[in-house]
Amino acid sequence: MNSETELAPAVASILEAARERPGGGDRVSVDARSLSDAIDRAEAAGRVPVVAEVKPTSPTAEGTRDDDPAALAEAMVEGGATAISVLTEPDHFGGSAESLRQVRDAVDVPVLRKDFIMHEAQLDVVEADLLLLIARFVDDLEALVAAARERGFQPLVEVHDRAELESALEAGADLIGVNNRDLARLEVDLGTFESVATEVPDDVTLIAESGISSPEDVRRMREAGANALLVGSAIMDHGTGETDITANTRRLTQATTGDE
Repeated sequence: MNSETELAPAVASILEAARERPGGGDRVSVDARSLSDAIDRAEAAGRVPVVAEVKPTSPTAEGTRDDDPAALAEAMVEGGATAISVLTEPDHFGGSAESLRQVRDAVDVPVLRKDFIMHEAQLDVVEADLLLLIARFVDDLEALVAAARERGFQPLVEVHDRAELESALEAGADLIGVNNRDLARLEVDLGTFESVATEVPDDVTLIAESGISSPEDVRRMREAGANALLVGSAIMDHGTGETDITANTRRLTQATTGDE
């Protein structure tokens, strides 16, 4: 794990809880829905590939949503979401493995398990099509990528800078998310994707994560090379709990170049 930079207190607390969280029981085996196929279908239909996130709350959110997770996911798919991300971290994001099970049963698109996974046993918690591995917080990334694939997961390796990108590529990652949020300070800069995503092999699928809230942001990330976008707060709108999830998703999935 890269510990050169002191982490924000909220992130340090998340990691402390993650280290103590046990893994699952029996080894998970997944027949995964393909994200690359889903991205191709979205683009063929003229939609921007968006991974919409079911996120009850977060350390940076202004409130909490306690809506039914399956209903939220269905509304996102109705709005054109290519895939669904579900937080399973319980202590700081209000997530659960059960929420992910409900979502995956309710929709027919790929579902990403988003959590702070520190060791192999934590892979065996719940079936999902994709699984997030944060390069910064994993000691042996190559081994964990391999272990995830052995179970049938499509591992999404998250990076924030060029050094982490190189580590991800060396670990064999072909699905990489570039987080625009600096987890050391919890600050967001869309320029992060633009600077990190240069000179990436053509066979790597790139996902821009965090800070994407408008059609203009969508177009900016797509022009910088993002194959898909992961969007949470801009769709969930934690402030009111009364937002139209489908409309919020649609305004991003239809944000094609030149649209207003």
